Amino acid sequence: MKYIRLLNILLILVGSVNFVASQSSIRNTSYRLELMGTTSSDGKSAFWLQNNQNGTVAFQPHSAHFSAGLSKQADTENRIFDYGFKVDAQAMVSDKLHFYFPELYVNTRLKMFELKAGRSIEVFGNQDSILSSGGLLFSQNALPIPAISAGIPQFTTVPFTFNLIEIKGALIHGYFTDNILAKDMLLHHKYAYLRIGGSLPIKLQYGLHHVAQWGGSVPDFGQQPTELKNYLRVFFAKEGGDDAVVYDQINVLGNHLASQNLKLELTLPHFQLDAYWQNLSEDGPIRFITYAVNRSDGLWGVALKSNRFPAVKRILYEYVNTTDQSGPYHDKDGIVYGGADSYFTNGIYQSGWTYFSRTIGTPLITSPIYFGDFSITNNRVKAHHFGINGEVEKVNYKILLSFTKNYGSYSLPYEQMKTGNMFLVELNRKFPFLSNVETSVSLAADRGSMYGNNTGVMIKIKKVGNFLE
Repeated sequence: MKYIRLLNILLILVGSVNFVASQSSIRNTSYRLELMGTTSSDGKSAFWLQNNQNGTVAFQPHSAHFSAGLSKQADTENRIFDYGFKVDAQAMVSDKLHFYFPELYVNTRLKMFELKAGRSIEVFGNQDSILSSGGLLFSQNALPIPAISAGIPQFTTVPFTFNLIEIKGALIHGYFTDNILAKDMLLHHKYAYLRIGGSLPIKLQYGLHHVAQWGGSVPDFGQQPTELKNYLRVFFAKEGGDDAVVYDQINVLGNHLASQNLKLELTLPHFQLDAYWQNLSEDGPIRFITYAVNRSDGLWGVALKSNRFPAVKRILYEYVNTTDQSGPYHDKDGIVYGGADSYFTNGIYQSGWTYFSRTIGTPLITSPIYFGDFSITNNRVKAHHFGINGEVEKVNYKILLSFTKNYGSYSLPYEQMKTGNMFLVELNRKFPFLSNVETSVSLAADRGSMYGNNTGVMIKIKKVGNFLE
């Protein structure tokens, strides 16, 4: 019965697109069909098979997936105004049958301005989009959070700056729908980026993200303030009013985090070198780069890209450290040090910076799903991460190597440091004689005391195309 219901929903979605779209719009509408299966030797899926997968791969060791999608991108190159949409439905069988929408949104574009509503996969941050271990504040680890956003999502040249200055940014209002502890919790997110350099071979960009979890009903504290005046308090990171809990009246209303991003781009005739940095701030005010108390924490990355050697298109190295957290003490002997930041945790919103038990930020800070819990208990991590990809004999490959040291948290430290070594080899090929059907095979392995010894395999078969081709 559930499978029939799934088929009916997909048929309705296809029919609705044909009903509301013109023939030219249908011509610009693409479809995607995918079958995927995973299996692992331990009691869970191998680390790089399930993490940074936008929450679409089961935690359980064995799973089967079928997904189907329709999408249309807004065309702003040939039109001043256009619209887009995406419907991506997935059925997954692991411990039981799950049906959900990893992406479901509509958007409109007026030149560089965009208004979007729904659940959409986004890449926030300046990290490499293919080989990175994931941004500190936002990675591809959890399901996208349903939201309404307005802004300029792509770098756009500022007039009268000789094409040297570009900006992007957005204001986002989201809804946490997992309701694991807090019910109907809200997301506030805004970001802004400035890039200098234009068409010069060297560019420098700086960005700032500010997020807050607020509102909703939480255990032990009840309903939290959600009126417009409280939204403004959250927007400007101000203390709560009389209707807020005492802690939020003293500090700020909601659970606030911020991340600064800095990136240097060097473009040469056959190479591009990107060097980037990200940090985390749990306490205000935000201090610029080296003035931050927790300046030894952050993500440092270097990516070298080449269009000259197909066999090696991109090489990446990242170092991640989250062990400092402004020191081990928030307060001691009556003195407030402002330390023990305990990244991604919060005393009121006890599930912290997670969504459906997966860390929204870097997956190297272990998701609660690993412990069958609702909060993060391992947020002091050091990691070296390597990546490489390329193409050999029409086969695309990707290799990830991650080596981590895990210390637990300041409040619940591990008696002994735990190591986690995670590896991935992914092979991908298209078959033109099969209408460009694409297949991929991924082999992953975990070794060490943090995630245990585990070996897993993922196989995908995918078909992507456009209507009326």
